[in-house]
Amino acid sequence: MFIDHNYITDLLDEASRASSQEIAEVLEKARQHKGLSHRDVAILLQIDSEDQVRELFQVADDIKKSIYGNRVVVFAPLYVSNFCVNNCTYCGYQRKNNIVRRKLTFDEIREEVRLLTRMGHKRIALEAGEDPVNCDIDYILKAIETIYNAENSFGKIRRINVNIAATSVENYRKLKEAQIGTYILFQETYHRPTYEKVHPNSVKGDYEYHTFAFDRAMEAGLDDVGGGVLFGLADPKFEVMALMLHNEHLEQKFGVGFHTISVPRIKKAEGMDISNFPHLVSDEMFKRVIAIIRLAVPFTGIILSTREAPELRREALKYGVSQISAGSCTGVGGYKESEQGVSTAQFDVADHRTPSEILKELIKDGHIPSYCTACYRQGRTGDRFMSLAKSGQIQNVCGPNALVTLMEYILDYGDQELSDLGEQLIVNETAKIKRNDIQGWVLNSISKLKSGERDLYL
Repeated sequence: MFIDHNYITDLLDEASRASSQEIAEVLEKARQHKGLSHRDVAILLQIDSEDQVRELFQVADDIKKSIYGNRVVVFAPLYVSNFCVNNCTYCGYQRKNNIVRRKLTFDEIREEVRLLTRMGHKRIALEAGEDPVNCDIDYILKAIETIYNAENSFGKIRRINVNIAATSVENYRKLKEAQIGTYILFQETYHRPTYEKVHPNSVKGDYEYHTFAFDRAMEAGLDDVGGGVLFGLADPKFEVMALMLHNEHLEQKFGVGFHTISVPRIKKAEGMDISNFPHLVSDEMFKRVIAIIRLAVPFTGIILSTREAPELRREALKYGVSQISAGSCTGVGGYKESEQGVSTAQFDVADHRTPSEILKELIKDGHIPSYCTACYRQGRTGDRFMSLAKSGQIQNVCGPNALVTLMEYILDYGDQELSDLGEQLIVNETAKIKRNDIQGWVLNSISKLKSGERDLYL
């Protein structure tokens, strides 16, 4: 098993005695993109002086800008079913909860897509509880097909990332054939005793089956996978080290690791008492975790959801986050119900702003909001994406596409304030592009958008 609990705990114990000089050397090594060893990451997790925390954050910011520039990918979740056979003690969908269980009809899915596209979304994460009878793989595949085909006057969803339970190689092949983007699966916790404790009497309780899910997905041809843990279930330092071991395992076996890492924190949900979880992560520690992950896997996207409050999300973007959700509803049929003033959320959401409000803040802070899905649609996934990222060429692809998708959003959904802010940003950023051919492509694409063309394979 590639998650060696004794190895991780021994490494963290040894690193706790690292000197300030050793910490400084690791930070400098990270700044130069030289790659970090397991011990290096463990040392970073022991930082506690204010000066070194500030330096950690600065190095994370520098690394993120050097690889991703100032673009931020925007998406939204779509919950299609809350049927679940598991008893995950942290989840509002747990089997013992007396809640109304439902899965969306395909007409309801089309309505949710209409509401999502009305907000300007082009990329979504499909979410569902685990229930092989009420929400089987055939339903998921039909839901994916329905979403892709649900074009309306507000546009269409161009790429669906999928976050469903661990499954078989055969089912992963079906997801590959359905042309999903990234397959996302949260380990929840890598700490095996905790994993078994928080998944009592559950199909999900099989630690090894769940942990090897990405192996099966990659064997099936899904080369874009996204990991993550639910911070607050176990020691966050242990979780970060385990994430790095998992990423390394995938790189060694399949040639590419995580495309993204999600960093949700446990939040209050139906049927659970948050005081029963002794490893809750403070805001300060959470920001350090994000920064350390950015240093440890500089070319991997980091996803932060609307579980977090606006101000923390704003800070986290400086420390390594590259993808955020916007306008999210975390209940089945949540976008329609939200319109009607009803809520059936899986967990509490802390950022209730509209996508337009979030985009305005991003732009004011110097970020380029991106709705780009071109890499998925043009086959730049897995090791092909990573080779672009590691060569520094990704900014020649993602940055220009981000500018064009922002203009598309402004033309289709923007109010006057967003138009003024966004168009000025686009002018300024386009002027900074050094390659004439890329700058010309941006200007030509914007011209096409203004003349009424859409879906320029973005």
